Parts: sequence; structure tokens; C-alpha cells
Amino acid sequence: MNVDLQWDDLRIFLAVCDAGSLSGAARRLKVSQPTLSRRIAEMEYGLGEPLFVRKNQGISLTKTATRLLPAAQGMAQWATEASRSLDAKTSPVSGRVRITAAPAFAFDVLAPLAETLKRKHSQITLEVLASTELLNLSRGEADLALRKHPSDDPDLITVDQVIVPIGAYVSRDYAKSLPAKYDFRDVDWIAWAGQHEMVSPNPQLAGRIPDFRPAFTSDDYSVQVAACRAGVGAMVLLKTSHRVKRPGELVELKLELPAALRPSLTIICHKRMADLPKVRTVVELLRKEFADLRKSQPAEERQTATSTAKRAREAAPKRSQREVQTG
Repeated sequence: MNVDLQWDDLRIFLAVCDAGSLSGAARRLKVSQPTLSRRIAEMEYGLGEPLFVRKNQGISLTKTATRLLPAAQGMAQWATEASRSLDAKTSPVSGRVRITAAPAFAFDVLAPLAETLKRKHSQITLEVLASTELLNLSRGEADLALRKHPSDDPDLITVDQVIVPIGAYVSRDYAKSLPAKYDFRDVDWIAWAGQHEMVSPNPQLAGRIPDFRPAFTSDDYSVQVAACRAGVGAMVLLKTSHRVKRPGELVELKLELPAALRPSLTIICHKRMADLPKVRTVVELLRKEFADLRKSQPAEERQTATSTAKRAREAAPKRSQREVQTG
């Protein structure tokens, strides 16, 4: 059988494999699910064999898909490398830079950063991909990533790392409704819902509160913040949140949160992206932001985070390492 598979077909195939569901792949590719399903059906018709087994909780790969996957991944990486090689030589300090981050980091770190970028480098556009899914930097699904942990992928550089201070926040009216002496069990908690129910802080709160049942849940971070502002209950927020909220809108509760909740935030960059002027510009702003956050850390944590980032940078190729460090 002679099948002419186009790169666009393989890109869709890879998105479904990575997302584990048609709906997740459709969101990632920014197409409707019926359109994506039709494209997959056309591929399967051309191959004469199914690629996926549809299930209630997603998809699984058939033997045909399993055989096709390594070749498709290789093509994706080669295509990305070719594009980056050309961009590194011709790219001006302008264009779009895509950053993937968990919703909390996108909301509290990247949204304010966009204002600084617009003011200082208006020719660069920031595209923030807020998701709990890990996008593939090697295949060009994003240019940079903010993640909780450094990467052990030799093609990815850990540029910098910081431990972000957090707190439990409520509206002023809600704070007044609490008893004079309160603990975790006295508070109505806002948390993640649905497929995100194991995302922090849910497990940590469940470990602290017997029979933990949130007062409000949502699979959307901004909806959770809106509920917190409305006085529904408490939400664990980064202490950077004050920059994007009206002064005095939320107040911090006097609760000692579990140490496991304090997120370590890491800038991850593919080594080939480090050569692009537009990416270096954004990395420089991020590192300045990290330096400001680091000032609020205890000395021991600051030293640990700095050492981790330094070791990762030293393991990177010399040229990329130097250019990322100098911005």
C-alpha cells in the first residue's frame, strides 16, 4: 500500500497522541473537534487501518499508530530544527514568542510581564499557552516554558529557578465571617474540578483536612479567582497576585500552608531557541522577574534554587548557555 501522508496529517496525528484524546488535541490545535475527527477519519481511510481506539476516557493507539509514531516524532523534530536554524540567522528582535505555563503562573507572572514587554519591546508579541498539560518544546509547540521542575532532557536548558511565595487569600467580607481563631477546617476552599482534581492544591489540602470537600471547584483558574473575589471562600495564590488585583481586594489568611505547596518555578528553553533575539529578550525579562521574586526568599531556599539553575546551565551547550545568561 502506497500512502502519501502529508506533514499536516502527521501533525494532527501527533497532537492526538500527545493529548490522549480528540478533544484535547482539538484544543491544542485550535480547531473544532468535528474537524479534527474528520481529518483523522480521512487518514485512517487512506491507510486502510484504524489509528486509534476511541474510549470514554480518551483514546489508545492501535498497532498501526504505534508503528507510525516514532517516524512522525522524528519528522516533527526535524521540521522544527530546520525552521529554528533559519530563524536563528535571520530573526530580528520582533515577532511572536509563545510561552507555556500552568494557569497560576500564566495569570500571576506572565500576564503582568506582557505589560512590561509591550512597553519596552512593542515589536514582540507574547502568546501565553495556559495549560496543565506539558507541551513539547522539542517539536516547537512552545518557545519557552515555565514549569515546576527542571528538565532532564539534554536538549532543554534550565535557564533560572525560583521558589515562589504563596498564601491563602479571601475577600475582606469573607475574612470578617471567620471566627477569631480559625484553622484549615473552618475555611471554605476553592479548588480544581474534574480532570484537574489532582492538581495542586487539592492533594495537599486533602492531606491537611479530614474528608476534604471544596466549597467551590472549577477547571478554569480565572473562574476560581473570580469566585475568591466574590467571597465564596479561600484560594491558594502566588504572592505576586497583588500586581493584577485592585489594592485591598483580597486579604491573606494567617495559615501556615504545607511546604509541598510552595512551587518552584523554572524557566525552560530549547537550546536552539536560545539563539533567537526575540526569545533572548523575553528570557531577560523573565530572569529579572525571577531576581525580584528571589529577594523575598529565605537565604537557604535562594541558595538551593540558584545552585540548581547553575548546574543545569553548565550542562547546556556553551554558546546557548552564554547567550541565555546574558539575554
